[in-house]
Amino acid sequence: MTKFLKDLLGSDHPLFGANIGELEKATGGAGVDVRLISDITEHAHVVMRRLSLDPADTTGEELYWALNSLVKGGNVESILSETDYVLMALGEGPVSFNILDVIENVHHELPYGERTVAHGQRHLRAEIIKRYADHDRTDNMMVHELAEQIGLKPPQDEGYPSYQNPVTSDDSNSPYILAIGDIFTDAFIKLNEDVARVDTDDDGSKRLSLPFGSKPPYDHVDIVQAVGPSPNAAVSMSRLGVRAGLMAYLGDDLPGKDSLKYLAQEQVDTTTLSVQSGIKSNYYYVLRLGAERTILVKNEEYKYTWQEPADVPDWIYLSLISESAWQLHEDLLKYLEAHPETKLAFQPGTFQFKWGKDKLAGIYRHSHIIVMNREEAVDVTGKSYDSIRELANGLHDLGPQIVVITDGPNGSYASYDYKLVTIPNYPDPAPPLDRTGAGDAFASTIVAGLAMGESMDIALTWAPINSMSVVQSLGAQAGLLSKSKIQDLLEHAPEDYRLRNVE
Repeated sequence: MTKFLKDLLGSDHPLFGANIGELEKATGGAGVDVRLISDITEHAHVVMRRLSLDPADTTGEELYWALNSLVKGGNVESILSETDYVLMALGEGPVSFNILDVIENVHHELPYGERTVAHGQRHLRAEIIKRYADHDRTDNMMVHELAEQIGLKPPQDEGYPSYQNPVTSDDSNSPYILAIGDIFTDAFIKLNEDVARVDTDDDGSKRLSLPFGSKPPYDHVDIVQAVGPSPNAAVSMSRLGVRAGLMAYLGDDLPGKDSLKYLAQEQVDTTTLSVQSGIKSNYYYVLRLGAERTILVKNEEYKYTWQEPADVPDWIYLSLISESAWQLHEDLLKYLEAHPETKLAFQPGTFQFKWGKDKLAGIYRHSHIIVMNREEAVDVTGKSYDSIRELANGLHDLGPQIVVITDGPNGSYASYDYKLVTIPNYPDPAPPLDRTGAGDAFASTIVAGLAMGESMDIALTWAPINSMSVVQSLGAQAGLLSKSKIQDLLEHAPEDYRLRNVE
């Protein structure tokens, strides 16, 4: 019986069978695993028969394409309404009946060998835990400990209600935030400090130097997928426990496909992500020397067409995107006009600053909250660098109800509810390893907090904690925290970590 579940989950953990056996003993031999397998099989066979497939004589690939046809035929919701945790292994690996997996497979035109099953596996992990935790004879803590030991509670599941409380969870009422912006793959190349050096020109500018025409060694390379301010925000918000989606633009190459798989593992909805045929995905090379970075960038040209979300988002989070995406901003404004209940969070990027506040007047006017650093606030408003209050008022004049201005080592400021406050940075437990994505973690944590119904006062105390954690790891997403972990660190914060009014 355990082999059936191991195959569906793709698990090779040596203790899987033993721990499931322990859970069965705790129930008094109630056959929870047998009942779950029976339910999975029954649901799968019902769907297969509705698709005119013979459960005894169907290959995995035949099942895969038949499920995909449901999306094209518009019948997916009626047929797959009760199959969140249903998968079937018919040949090489499982096929998912989870509606999100099926939609993503169709939307991204994934071949059978590259199909995603991440949503179905996440629900199945939660269902296993739920069924054992629900049993009258089991101890909830013991169930979770045994489940964690065999990989039923992986980090990418954390933050979802089904993960935190499998007995009563239902994430259908969770707020939905759609992030919009460009997506990249970063290759972090750690240069050998005995070979690479930094030279200073006569004008004081610095250059990274390597021996020309030779083969200098490097220490190692780390590939980080699906990054950029908006993807970083989507993953951050997903781990915090809200439903997060991403509207971005990819090529149909291997880096693009890898990014799709990664986002699925992080439970980010990619049904509004456009995969464009014959185009490469954005790929950056990050040269690391000591604590500094030099980034080689190349941005591909995509058709930035608006992707209508299936569900109306509670929030839209707009950040860095290409200069070619102006029409997308116009389409976003039309969408916001048609859906006034959707709040806009704006964390401007390079070209959005380049366009200026006048061209983006509509975006600023519709923004509920904007987040930028002090230098950027000066550039946007023309106000004095020395006066945070003038900078905040200048940004309020553009339309946002909430203004957040970050100020590096000096912490951050926020203006809302007719008050101006400041919050210090959360103390680093060790020297930062990589500052990539700290600002994205900060901004997205505030927006997620507000979306979950927290006050701005509370959301502001969460944000620096997530930023602190991010800079302790390589890349923008490895250190992103769950809501429970942030709350735990907040409880153990030093006494001087608190909001203060700015006089």
